[in-house]
Amino acid sequence: MPNPKPSLHTCLSPALLHLYDVSNAIVVIVDVLRATSTICTALNNGARCVIPVDSVAKCIELSKQIGGISAGERDGKIAEGLEHGNSPFEYPAEFIKGQTLVLTTTNGTKLLHIALEKGAGHIVTGSFPNLGAVCDYLVSQQQSVILGCAAWKDRINIEDLLFAGAVISKVKKHFDINCDSSSMSETLYAGAKKDLFGFMKAKNASHYRRLSGFGLEKDIQYCLTPDLANVLPVYDNGKLVLPNS
Repeated sequence: MPNPKPSLHTCLSPALLHLYDVSNAIVVIVDVLRATSTICTALNNGARCVIPVDSVAKCIELSKQIGGISAGERDGKIAEGLEHGNSPFEYPAEFIKGQTLVLTTTNGTKLLHIALEKGAGHIVTGSFPNLGAVCDYLVSQQQSVILGCAAWKDRINIEDLLFAGAVISKVKKHFDINCDSSSMSETLYAGAKKDLFGFMKAKNASHYRRLSGFGLEKDIQYCLTPDLANVLPVYDNGKLVLPNS
């Protein structure tokens, strides 16, 4: 008798994570705009590692201790006291190669720490720039999966659902999916996939509106483009690193 397929669920908000058994699944942290897009970009461009922290004070303190780069945002803007922000364009290879990035963000790094507190032992990060790497990994592992959307201050957002839908559309034959939020995500993605940026703009998505108000359309377009930084950040002992790095 063939082995049963592992399950896949989509958690639409950090406020709902307690409903899922994160201790027996691969948890994919999804914060498309912009934390997880920036994480894979920095690692793809040669960063030694990314250390996700949940407060600005901790980010500043730790970066000073280890000689790392303090980075992150609150409400879409560089947080006071940090050296750099949360834009993937801030971390080209000539700047980030060999460096340690200490990162704190409004939603993504917060969700990662919530998952850890709830017993998650297997965490990776996902966004459109590393869509292919995430999908290949999930299929190869043959373990249950929770796609954890970072949302915006616990409020559901469109872009993280679109990414969840993109993953599901690519891997669904390998998983047992009986999850309404996954079905919603796949349906949303099916209607948007021809032009994700145009879809976000047409729907006046909250995070599109927030970031475009800061003149960050270029960031949004990058973060919605598949496989530009196609590596897999894996959480290991306090750091996000590339496998076998």
